[in-house]
Amino acid sequence: MDLEHFKQKSLSEYNHHKKLRARLRKIKPKLLDERFAAAHEEQFERIDCLDCANCCKTTSPIFLQIDIDRLAKKLRMKSSEFIDAYLHRDEEGDFVLNSAPCPFLGDDNKCFVYESRPKACREYPHTNRKNMHGILGLTLKNTLVCPAVHEIFQVFSKEFRK
Repeated sequence: MDLEHFKQKSLSEYNHHKKLRARLRKIKPKLLDERFAAAHEEQFERIDCLDCANCCKTTSPIFLQIDIDRLAKKLRMKSSEFIDAYLHRDEEGDFVLNSAPCPFLGDDNKCFVYESRPKACREYPHTNRKNMHGILGLTLKNTLVCPAVHEIFQVFSKEFRK
């Protein structure tokens, strides 16, 4: 996966995808959820996250307290030690990683703490969940991070033309 090429391509198509988001908002919620779920399945049959891991290389999930406690236990640390070592609060008050790439990402794009990973990582890229209307803004941002989400928007661009 050529992530530099992906970055350039996704940035160049962002405004087009922004317009698509406005059209997607007009689709009935149940139908939108069904289309996203189907597109998610199609893309992840083709795309292997281990070939990319761009999400782990460039962004941070939000860490809930339950995530912090689970990871601290996995790493045999106190939760407060885990926070001190790996996290800070962002401008919205959420715990996020101090730096990218994720410190738990291996050179082979595998996660050292995969079984204990945060909820946000488990659900990423959030394209197969209910109430897609409520997260279309986040999904649009994810077109810049995840090639699968970008490709879903590319397919929808053809499918949901004016």
